[in-house]
Amino acid sequence: MIAGAHVSSSGGIYRATERAREIDADALQLFTQSPRAWRPTDHKPEALARFRDDRIKQRIDAVVCHALYLINLASPDPDIWAKSRTALLNTVDVATAIEADAVVVHVGSHLGVGLDAALPRVCEALSDALTGCDGPTWLLLENSAGAGGTIGRSLSELATIVHRLDRPPRLGVCLDSCHLWVSGIDVGDPDTVERLAQEVDTSFGLDRLRCLHVNDALAGLGSNRDRHANLLDGEIGERLSAFLTNDAFAGMPAILETPGAAGKGADAAEVSKLRSLARRNW
Repeated sequence: MIAGAHVSSSGGIYRATERAREIDADALQLFTQSPRAWRPTDHKPEALARFRDDRIKQRIDAVVCHALYLINLASPDPDIWAKSRTALLNTVDVATAIEADAVVVHVGSHLGVGLDAALPRVCEALSDALTGCDGPTWLLLENSAGAGGTIGRSLSELATIVHRLDRPPRLGVCLDSCHLWVSGIDVGDPDTVERLAQEVDTSFGLDRLRCLHVNDALAGLGSNRDRHANLLDGEIGERLSAFLTNDAFAGMPAILETPGAAGKGADAAEVSKLRSLARRNW
């Protein structure tokens, strides 16, 4: 497991590498622009080059870019869909420029019309984004917490998208432990996690699982409430080690999205707890 965390890129995208190293993280996730605004950040070529150089200097093993929260690739509103597509394409462009390993995106919500009706819009936007993926950069679909019409509440929904796109080589999946928990999958139970790993393999292949989001949960199992908690402080607690120690998930970036002690994001203490949980035996 490569222990990592979501860090800020304010003050220059390259600053993310410093912040990751300050909390002893070997992997990082960042937003390439404000996550709650459509306007992209104008990253200068020298800033992108410095990120690539600083990643080597800071010994960062994996880099993941997270697309905007505003994105809804399933939206029936043409304006929202167009903005979502453009925002995703921009994130992919920045990710490839800094040679990130992946872009993680929430597919969005079908807003009640159903997955089948939304699939053409989703697949068109994803297909366009995949044409921009280059070098090491993959596009990863994240599972959802399952509220409302959000897409990705189950592996079968994500697999439907992957197969509808004819299993393109750079399309993968990111699994979030909190989202799995609140959608009814007990990631604190070793047998359940093993069945989950087998389902990943049969649904789209373990080779497409490229990243983990590691979060404890404030809400209960099956609640469909996406509320992250610091490690060991939520409903999953130390049982989260069952998720982290499954052999199928070994060797991939495990990214914290927890609030940290000060509520400003995962800190060194969270990274330390992550490594400790990943060493426990069941």
